[in-house]
Amino acid sequence: MGVTSGIVLFAVIWFMTFLCVIPVRLKTQGDMGDVVPGTHAGSPEQHNLKRKAWITTGIALVIWGILAAIILLELITVRDIDGWMFNRMPAREEL
Repeated sequence: MGVTSGIVLFAVIWFMTFLCVIPVRLKTQGDMGDVVPGTHAGSPEQHNLKRKAWITTGIALVIWGILAAIILLELITVRDIDGWMFNRMPAREEL
């Protein structure tokens, strides 16, 4: 895995994790009973995005580290996945 693919992998993991972390502990205006006129009751009262971004970064670093280790140490390769699912690629020994 090159530097660019490592950065892209981290960015994808970060955004997927961020979308999962955003609704955690979210208090809406409807929950608090103080809906600002012109806004939806489901709008957040306090979003705490900076804190959630830091939490997301920590979680994403752990997930990225595990996936990077699997890729770099070749614990699971594309040929392994193909052998489990499709069996189209020749085995490494045949090359």
